[in-house]
Amino acid sequence: MLLLLLLLSSGDGQAERVTGVKKDGSCVCEVNSTMWAFPAVSYEAVMLQVQSCEGSLSSLQEQVDLSNQRLPEIQAMILNVTERLKPHQYLNNQGLYTHLHLHRLGQELSQLETDIGVIRSQSDTAQSQKLSKEAVKLRRDVERMQMSDTINMKTVREKLRYLKNRAESCKSIPKDFRGRDTYCLKGLISNISAPVMTKISPYSKTYTSGSWGKQAQMGSEGQKNSYWVQALLNSHIWGNTLRVYQTYKDFMASANHRDFTFAPSFTHADTLEGPSAVLYGEALYYHCYRSADVCRYDLNSNSVKRVTLPGTGVGFNNKFPYCYYDCRPNSDVDVEADETGLWALYATVGNHGNLVVSRLAWDSEAMTLNVSQTWETRLFKKAASNAFMVCGVLYATRYVDDYREEVFYAFDTATGKEDNTLALPLEKVAKGVASVSYNPVSKQIYMYNNGYLLAYQAYF
Repeated sequence: MLLLLLLLSSGDGQAERVTGVKKDGSCVCEVNSTMWAFPAVSYEAVMLQVQSCEGSLSSLQEQVDLSNQRLPEIQAMILNVTERLKPHQYLNNQGLYTHLHLHRLGQELSQLETDIGVIRSQSDTAQSQKLSKEAVKLRRDVERMQMSDTINMKTVREKLRYLKNRAESCKSIPKDFRGRDTYCLKGLISNISAPVMTKISPYSKTYTSGSWGKQAQMGSEGQKNSYWVQALLNSHIWGNTLRVYQTYKDFMASANHRDFTFAPSFTHADTLEGPSAVLYGEALYYHCYRSADVCRYDLNSNSVKRVTLPGTGVGFNNKFPYCYYDCRPNSDVDVEADETGLWALYATVGNHGNLVVSRLAWDSEAMTLNVSQTWETRLFKKAASNAFMVCGVLYATRYVDDYREEVFYAFDTATGKEDNTLALPLEKVAKGVASVSYNPVSKQIYMYNNGYLLAYQAYF
């Protein structure tokens, strides 16, 4: 037996003596591997883990490569879905075509029942009695809706809109308002002439948005024969001046005018917004700057009064402009005049973006501008290029081509009925229409047509 001295690197760095046996010309000895500083067993375990990680990494790399290949496809799919959702997102964000909550429906019906009760206390006619019975029936429908989902809420909402319009018609329209002017008794407009007057705006064709006309208050002594032009001098959206001509001759010659400034700047609260105004008596009525208000500027006192239009989510600041073909910027609120007085045409979120008609009234004693009645139509405002009032009837126009508009819709505030079958042509000389209005004094329709001033004769 041989004694061999092996210098083995032990954990403490000391030499170890190992006994060996000579066998077949070799020295055979047994060495305990745990004495070595290098952890061979641990190394083998780590190697196994490395091999496992390499396998996992290889699998992960394959997944990354596959994802990189599919990523463009997924991005294209997302883009496609996003584009398809845009119209629906717009309707949702704007609050259009949403279901009416049952609680709100009940509130509106309660208000209607109150209004009908007031009407009956003032004049218990057969019509008001019929309205009351229909409201009772609608109340039963709403009560059933609280117990069951079988009734279509939109159908009930439409019934409520119809009854509200009829109640508005019963409120304060004079019994003879149709008889004040015999031509109003003939029904709707039957025809519109070709332009009987064509003139370039005194501000030049550069200013493509604005409104114009003749003083519109019937029987008014103030500004009796005056003509006026209101051009939107800032960005074709805002204006703060009114130009008035005392005679038709001066108007056609663009001479002897007087300018009125009703706001000190284009960003003042009294600034006019949108291409719609009307000179009624000795006051200019228009849409106030970035608000749901209608302003009244008194030409004599230079004072401005205002009233906020009723409705849930009244559209302004280009929320519900006139469109059809091209949208006319900031044409949200349209102020009009006819034989029965002053009107505001606009749209609300509560009426799903459809046109709303409100009757305006100036109280000369209290010196306040008020809203006396409001009707809701089913005409989506952006589906019309413009609108005007005649004999208490709302008329709406739409684009046909670059040289023709068409009156296609009518809503009668006296009856709450509408007519979608009209097709009355309106010739024009340029594509864009900023404003269309009717004058009860001259029985003419005025159009501000991209800097051109056009007049038409209305026939009944």
